[in-house]
Amino acid sequence: MTKRINRRDFLGGAAISSLPLIAGFSPAATRHFATPETVVADRSPSAISAAAMDDDLLEVTVAKLHRLYDARKYTVSQVTHWYLDRIKRYNPVYRALIHVDTRGALATAAALDGKGKAGASGALWGVPIVIKSNTSVQGLVTSAGWYGYLVPGLELIAPKDAHVVAKLRAAGAVILAQTNMPDFAASDTNFSTAYGRTGNAYNVRYSPGGSSGGTVTAVTANLCVLGTGTDTANSIRMPAATSSVVGILPTRGLVSIAGIQPLDWLRDNTGPIARTTADAVLALDVMTGEDPLDFRTKGTASLRQSGPYVKYLNPRSLNGKRFGVPAFMMDAPGASGSPGGTPLQPETRAAFMKALDGLRSAGATVVLDDTLLDASFNDVLRTMSTRPWVGEGTEIFLREFGPKYYHSTAEYAIAVGAQMPATVRGATDAGGRGRAGDAPAPAPQPARPVASDPTAESTLWEPQRRALAAYEAALDKFHLDGLVYPAIQMPPTDEIAELTAGGRIGGPHSKTGWVNEICVPAVSVPAGFYESGLPFNIEFSARRWRDGDLLGWVFAYEQATKARRPPQLRA
Repeated sequence: MTKRINRRDFLGGAAISSLPLIAGFSPAATRHFATPETVVADRSPSAISAAAMDDDLLEVTVAKLHRLYDARKYTVSQVTHWYLDRIKRYNPVYRALIHVDTRGALATAAALDGKGKAGASGALWGVPIVIKSNTSVQGLVTSAGWYGYLVPGLELIAPKDAHVVAKLRAAGAVILAQTNMPDFAASDTNFSTAYGRTGNAYNVRYSPGGSSGGTVTAVTANLCVLGTGTDTANSIRMPAATSSVVGILPTRGLVSIAGIQPLDWLRDNTGPIARTTADAVLALDVMTGEDPLDFRTKGTASLRQSGPYVKYLNPRSLNGKRFGVPAFMMDAPGASGSPGGTPLQPETRAAFMKALDGLRSAGATVVLDDTLLDASFNDVLRTMSTRPWVGEGTEIFLREFGPKYYHSTAEYAIAVGAQMPATVRGATDAGGRGRAGDAPAPAPQPARPVASDPTAESTLWEPQRRALAAYEAALDKFHLDGLVYPAIQMPPTDEIAELTAGGRIGGPHSKTGWVNEICVPAVSVPAGFYESGLPFNIEFSARRWRDGDLLGWVFAYEQATKARRPPQLRA
């Protein structure tokens, strides 16, 4: 998706003239909600050398951090202060974090210090993390990047934690902040009407991708140890590819999406983003579990591979495995029979082919065949639609996680004096659009819930089964363990150059949304850098519920290639 924006957008302000105004409310009024809190400078209980902490904590892993705690070198409060100081220094430049919960983070850290590491059992004990801003954190505003949830006096203050947030808290994580994202996750860029633009940590001029661009910038810039993302069509995996981090999209149903403002709840998913596979997998192990508020998770304990997933992290996991490259993912510009979307750019193709050498050197076989999931696979996918039930997801979210002022889109319209965007109501305006920021459209006619709608079988479930069967048939035909392909179709885009030239801001783009449609797991992992110094990732996918195998392959590739290198930030 693309959206015309102006110079002020890049300075953090909303393009007020281009937005549908809510009666009596200007987006400029959200500034005190979108500005991170002042960071407390005191590093109690004792002064610590900043240089020493930098040496220990830059690129720190969960395992190393726990060793530092075990050795009593640092307290959780000291580590939390270090991250808050770093956020204070770099977030004004990169704008990854829409709200920093300084008081909450320090209170959590102090409570953990009071209990002591010796009696702790949580896998993420004392680990500073960030949460994407469409995910409910009790007591904080769930902005989802949209200024309409920041109306003074009517903010969407979460009444309780999302399922995944509650599990992360229970594991001992320290929640530092909420990350910036495009309105309702409906863009491949990371511009929001609530907070403006997020820059890429490797070069602030460039895009970190969307919609989890705030999380990937925070993680790769060492503003936290790890974070959460959400993914409707590529929104964990594509941003991870712009920023040399690991992004996990689990099998749908492994992790609950309850408490997350949806874009399209029948395609949405959530997962962890981290600098290393091991850290991401630790977070995934914490986040998994059935939830009565998410029907997809019901009865899944018997379907998933036995856990924890960290036990699958073997550096020799790729030895003897076979991976295929989907033909439709390799379409070049101008290729005949292309199924549409952004074609694979030449420099990205070259980076991908080079990355395959690392896969082969780790003992895997790569199959390239023009008949392996060609353009006809997209024809099957096009018969599937979730559109009729988009609005249902928003109603479910607001009913359970809305603020006291409204628990439905109808109640929102009454309270605020304007409708929510068509994007999340499942409606379209006269031009057929339905994106965040569109002019309000007439309220859609009530539809049956997907569980009782007789049209759902022919519109959604049967086409989804056929697409999944085509995917599995390709694996069977070529005797493949999984697939491998570029996580992104192009290098990160220079948004400042596009703005200066008066063009439209869009991209970078991916063609990996088919993964969400058939609910299989996929992981984006660092695979190298372009000549420009910007990162490139490849993506692996596997059969449904084979998440453990998939994570083992990604870990083995990461260990064989060691492709990530940290960015050089500017304050």
